[in-house]
Amino acid sequence: MNKNWFALSVIGGLLTSAVIIGANVTAQNKGAEIILINGGKMRDIHFPHHRHQNALGDCNVCHNLFPAKAGSIAELKEQGKLKKKQVMEAHCIACHKKKKAAGERTGPTSCARCHRRSG
Repeated sequence: MNKNWFALSVIGGLLTSAVIIGANVTAQNKGAEIILINGGKMRDIHFPHHRHQNALGDCNVCHNLFPAKAGSIAELKEQGKLKKKQVMEAHCIACHKKKKAAGERTGPTSCARCHRRSG
């Protein structure tokens, strides 16, 4: 009887752990999987949001500059609080170049690689 109870306790613990881990992954992947960003005179950017969440792990890496809400980049530009290309050049490309120099897998380091038809 004690062996059965122990086995059930272990299985219950594993299931509980799986639910907690699943909830954490879901909590980390907030927002759209792909975000369409207005590219201005160039093509729009199909930003792989979930891929960045998984790679960075800390939403504040980006969202310390702009709020985590749809249209926030365009809104800040309209208000004059965010300069044109500020996010892409000062943050995106700089981060990609830093990771590339460290030998890590990274995204594009040129404008044309993000401003493309298929995203």
